[in-house]
Amino acid sequence: MKINIAFLQILPGKNIDENLIIGKEACVKAKEKGADIALFPEMWSDGYYLPQENGAIESLAIKKDSDFINEFRKLAAELQMAIGITFLETHDTKPLNSIIVFDRLGREILHYSKVQTCAFDEEKVLSGGDDFYVADLDFGRGTVKIGSMICFDREFPESARILMLKGAELILAPNACPMEINRLSALRTRAYENMLAVATCNYPDGQPDCNGHSTLFDGVPWLSDEPDVRDMCVMEASGEPGVYIATLDLDMLRTHRSNDVMGDKYRRPETYGVLADVNVKGIIGGEFVHW
Repeated sequence: MKINIAFLQILPGKNIDENLIIGKEACVKAKEKGADIALFPEMWSDGYYLPQENGAIESLAIKKDSDFINEFRKLAAELQMAIGITFLETHDTKPLNSIIVFDRLGREILHYSKVQTCAFDEEKVLSGGDDFYVADLDFGRGTVKIGSMICFDREFPESARILMLKGAELILAPNACPMEINRLSALRTRAYENMLAVATCNYPDGQPDCNGHSTLFDGVPWLSDEPDVRDMCVMEASGEPGVYIATLDLDMLRTHRSNDVMGDKYRRPETYGVLADVNVKGIIGGEFVHW
């Protein structure tokens, strides 16, 4: 059983109305190419625009039941294709960097907000999410358990590890940054160590501080009946704008998960207590911080 994933590596317009039009056109193109799910880059509703002036970011935030989001809900049902739409979400304090996944019937099955925000930079105007979630996505020919992490979440092994422990087979990862060898290596590692697939959709060349190179790592580094290792990178897009399609072989992934030693097979969580201790900061920049 296989699932086709569309990476909407496209440039945003000047405002939310243009992004609605551009986004819907990209989804239609994804369906024409045989996609089962279409994934947007990070914060598509405003093109990952983060004004820093007081009150400016709040004016761009939208509710999860806004007209913009509901248009993609309806489109998912019309196309009979799942859609992972990203947006700047209204919140009681500061806005959230969020994704909602609608299944092929237009039902909301996943709503996630970026936990690990880039609070050291422009994302200091955002709030962070408080948990990671998984959901069953019925794509017609079968079901796959999905989760999401957004951009900087990828740099924290805990993000993908929690999703794996909750059963995720496929992580949808909207993105807005340069995808260079080190960030791509982090994605490859998250897929390898957790025996799951990671689908990352980035903005293309032409978007500030972005360069395309959306990827699908399928989480299968070797096959039992083949002597050599294999490249888990099923697809890496160029920097050009476009709708890119990659196919994930779920049967192959599930066989690997059943037979291999990674993931949760040999974990020893009784030794990991320090990871959940909020008082432990370790050594940062050469300075010892309170344990």
